[in-house]
Amino acid sequence: MNTLYTENFPHMTPAWSRIFNFVADRAEGSYIYTDDGRKLLDFTCGIGVTNTGHCHPKVVAAVREQAGLFLHAQANIVIHKPMLQLIEELRKIAPPSIDSFYFANSGAEAVENAVKIAKAATGKQNVIVFNGSFHGRTHATMALTTSKTGYRTGFGPLPSGVYVSPFPYAFKLGMSEEQASAYALEQLEYLLVSQTAPKDTAAILIESVMGEGGYIVPPALFMKSLRELCDKHGILLIFDEVQSGFGRTGKWFAFEHFGVLPDIMTAAKGIASGMPLSGVFSRTEIMKKVDVGSIGGTYGGNAVACAAGVATIKAMREEKMLENAAERGVQLMTGLRKYQEEYPQIGDVRGLGLMVGTEFIVEKSQAKAKQLVKDIIHSAEEKGLLLLSCGTYDNILRWIPPLNVTSEQINDGLKIFGEALKESVK
Repeated sequence: MNTLYTENFPHMTPAWSRIFNFVADRAEGSYIYTDDGRKLLDFTCGIGVTNTGHCHPKVVAAVREQAGLFLHAQANIVIHKPMLQLIEELRKIAPPSIDSFYFANSGAEAVENAVKIAKAATGKQNVIVFNGSFHGRTHATMALTTSKTGYRTGFGPLPSGVYVSPFPYAFKLGMSEEQASAYALEQLEYLLVSQTAPKDTAAILIESVMGEGGYIVPPALFMKSLRELCDKHGILLIFDEVQSGFGRTGKWFAFEHFGVLPDIMTAAKGIASGMPLSGVFSRTEIMKKVDVGSIGGTYGGNAVACAAGVATIKAMREEKMLENAAERGVQLMTGLRKYQEEYPQIGDVRGLGLMVGTEFIVEKSQAKAKQLVKDIIHSAEEKGLLLLSCGTYDNILRWIPPLNVTSEQINDGLKIFGEALKESVK
């Protein structure tokens, strides 16, 4: 390691976990280049952020141009073109019913504001989330996050008014999707009569595809039933699209796969190809019920970030990245399922588009499965491929390549994974 690393790394907070020890020098497309000359195929995308690949030329050009005009114009004071242009682009890809847009900086900030908006719009105080959820690590979003105790331990008491219902995790439950949907819906109905009555429940918050909790695709039947239940009880339905949005699943937003519309949705990560930007999108009739000044922030809707968002959407559309995500996703899942036939340790392969999870099981031991995944990740990194784990027990590999990844790069990733898998399975 160079002196920059050895002298300064010890001063970085140890509260940040570290997976790899290399120092990145630059990145381009699907690759990260280290300061010691290594070339790494990046199938992590900054945890689903660089959906257009690293340093997409159109995004970089937009950032450079806007940086030369002005860097910051606070949204309460100055109306700037990049925000208006971003709204124009969002209106082209969001459902027509979603016609009011608020911008923030991070996914957690978007989720907190979505909950605030739901409470203000309904006059109710409680929120229902699902077991395995991840919605952030700020104080309020910790109360909404149930994927790991590590995100919450030592920070209590957390905000009240949050209730947790089972997610229709068919593989874990050992059920068919239909059975898992019926079970989860039954438990949700039970929660509404046992813990938080509909008249006290402002919203149900759900990830359109569960992210950190295990890359689990909810059955379409459950999502449709969830919409019906919310309509029946006058509860707002919030879709968290922070990780699944902006082309990640082969559609602009993952909820499009289910034929269900949200009342409120959150977005972040892939919205601006790496610039800090997030949003809460809803209907004007809902947003009008929020008191002026009750949501906001100094940097929300930053001009440079908004310019990157505009360029991101345009690049995705012009280069047909959504279509590529759907095609490459089939290629990736097919390749992973071939390994599943060979290795009984791979219990499940699931996903939509390029949001794919590979769940490992080892002799009914979560600890051994976690260690196997860890071994695979480090072996793959040594061979030139970056992967991440997820799930409550960290026994799931998540695959998050950029949406413009090539067929050859998918094959390269699968080949390295196969070598790492063979090396790691004892």
